[in-house]
Amino acid sequence: MILVTGAAGFIGSVLVKELNSKGRDDLILVDRLGTDEKWKNFRGKSFIEYINADELFTGAWDEVLAGITEIYHLGACSSTTERDVDFLMENNVNYSKNLFDLAVERDLPIIYASSAATYGGIEEGFDDDHKAIGTLRPLNAYGYSKQLFDEWVLKLEKTPSTWYGIKFFNVFGPNEYHKEEMRSLVHKAYGQIKENGHVKLFKSHRSDFENGKQLRDFVYVKDCVEVMLQMMEKKTGSGIYNLGTGEANSFLDLVEFTFQAMEATTKINYIDMPESIRDQYQYYTKANISKLNRLLPEFKFRSLKDSVHDYVSGYLMKEDKFH
Repeated sequence: MILVTGAAGFIGSVLVKELNSKGRDDLILVDRLGTDEKWKNFRGKSFIEYINADELFTGAWDEVLAGITEIYHLGACSSTTERDVDFLMENNVNYSKNLFDLAVERDLPIIYASSAATYGGIEEGFDDDHKAIGTLRPLNAYGYSKQLFDEWVLKLEKTPSTWYGIKFFNVFGPNEYHKEEMRSLVHKAYGQIKENGHVKLFKSHRSDFENGKQLRDFVYVKDCVEVMLQMMEKKTGSGIYNLGTGEANSFLDLVEFTFQAMEATTKINYIDMPESIRDQYQYYTKANISKLNRLLPEFKFRSLKDSVHDYVSGYLMKEDKFH
């Protein structure tokens, strides 16, 4: 059986769908459904059991856990604006330690979600070499929680035979709809275009970047999931990996591709960036994926244009927008 935490979330639910498509429905799904709309990400998925995340280690599910053969740990608070650091420490660090300890104890292959937010304010390098990871200084508490866990794993004397920590860059795609302000710009832009025909973008507050030319490594959620599935199948080269495309594209590019997918005329209004986030704002990210390329030399990422078109025309413009 396969354990998937964060299974009702954005990346987790797409992973569940792809596992189902490969004939795997022996899934134990873990999450906190709460009162938002992410329960809809479960519709159409096949699985054996759903477990509330707060109940997983109470002892009530030990018999189920005894049958687990691999773990995808994607559950976490992923809000970069979360200010309750005690909550982040418990949810993102200690909970992850419990799962990793289980993987160590039974030598279970495990993939867990780290984040590019660990890189903080740097604008070059983005190096996933283990020797460099301890030097990183995240800019927000979310990134710090992910950094702490990465460092904890790297200090362990004993690890599972197969483990991967995934530093996700700017992921977008179907099933992100419940994420409110943490949704991708593609989804936000789609709504703005439908509502009023134009998109709002932050102005640049740096002289070396034009408005709309702030750069990010945007990566499609389907590609992220395929990478993880191939990693789990390969079971070699354990370690921490960047998961981005290795290309930097502008927000302007992303929005223009969204307009094109909707067959609409590009109209953009530039607005001031709130002062509350200016000190934490990254103007450039691009994953160094040389290590990933060595692990999966045959894998090719979709182009940004193709990814946006698939998302917009294949999901957002459909009555059923879920994957």
